[in-house]
Parts: sequence; structure tokens; C-alpha cells
Amino acid sequence: MSAAGARASTVLVVDDHALVACAIALALRGVGIAAAALPPSRVGELVGRRAPAGGLVLLDLDRGQDAVAMVARLRRAGWRVLLVTDDTDETPAAMAVAAGAAGRVLKSRPFEDLVRVATRVAEGKPALSVQERTRLLAVAESARTGARREHDRWARLTPRERQVVDRIAAGRRPAAIAEEFVVSLATVRSHIRSILTKLGVGSQLEVAALARARGA
Repeated sequence: MSAAGARASTVLVVDDHALVACAIALALRGVGIAAAALPPSRVGELVGRRAPAGGLVLLDLDRGQDAVAMVARLRRAGWRVLLVTDDTDETPAAMAVAAGAAGRVLKSRPFEDLVRVATRVAEGKPALSVQERTRLLAVAESARTGARREHDRWARLTPRERQVVDRIAAGRRPAAIAEEFVVSLATVRSHIRSILTKLGVGSQLEVAALARARGA
């Protein structure tokens, strides 16, 4: 079989920047890979039908949080997925690898590196070493553990305590909260002490910061 024939595959490049997607697809076609750009708005269509043999999606991870969920859906449809991202934070990429992605390529790397890695994956070769995959899976597990811990500590709050947290995050003082709920100031202060203990923080400022970060 010829080198070009061995590389024959279906690669779809999904990126918000059409010029980038087209450039990548053109470079892949230059090494014998059947590649095309696909608008992000159409990536959802891929999960509704079975992927062709050797099908690969180059997915822009910077599309948002839904990209990780999309990896799992694409994998269930038989697509392999290689992430392309600007984000140097490893956690989203690690979560996507745990969901089945082959690996990631940073957009800051030379263009030739992206094409080389995409070509390897299109040929059925691994994008990550065993050690790197193991490390990323450990990062993903750590992130999941942290998320569960965060969920659990907020789950310990009573409905009234959550309401008090909302008011603290909005900048309300205890006296104003007591007036709104028609309770004593001592009752509100008791709620606040309980909130500090359950969230493991030492001040209302920290409560407000946590609440705002959680709602972001």
C-alpha cells in the first residue's frame, strides 16, 4: 500500500477561526489525509451518525466547557478526537483525555507540530506516551475529587444558610439580612458561624469570594 493510501482517513477540523481550520485541513491533505474544515455549529451533527473508519475530529477545546462533554459524545459515535487549544491549564485537557480524547496540541506550538501530531493520530498512532496519558488521567482524577469535595461542603448548608450566603455575596450586612428575614441579629450571626465552619473559611469576605467563584 502506498504511503498516501496508508494515510487515507477522514479528518474534520473544528475551530472557531475558519482560516485556521482551513489551513490545518489543507496541510493534512498535503500529506495524503482526507481532511476538511467543519464549522463549530455543525459538530453536533457528528454524534448522530456512526463515524467512518479512521474518522478523526480536531476539536478546538477553547469552544468552552461543553467541549469535554462533546468528546465523550464523539467517542461514543466512533470518532477519535484530538484537542487543539490555547489554554495552558492542563485540567480541561486532562478531563477531555479521561473522556476519551487522544491528546492535545497547543496552538502556541509551531504549526508543523500540530500537523505532525494530527497525522500520527490519523494513522492510528498514539498522540501521548503511556507516561503522559497516565499523568493527565491523574490530573483529571484530582480535579474530579476536588469538585466532589467542593460540592459536598456546599451541600452541608441548610436552605436558610444558602440564602444567607447569597446575601453575603451581594454585600448585605448581618443587620440587613436579619431585617429581611424578620429574625434576630443573633440568629443571623449564628447562621454565619455555621456557614464559616461548614465551608472551612474564616470570614464573611471569604464566603462572598467562594460564592461568587462558584456562581461564575
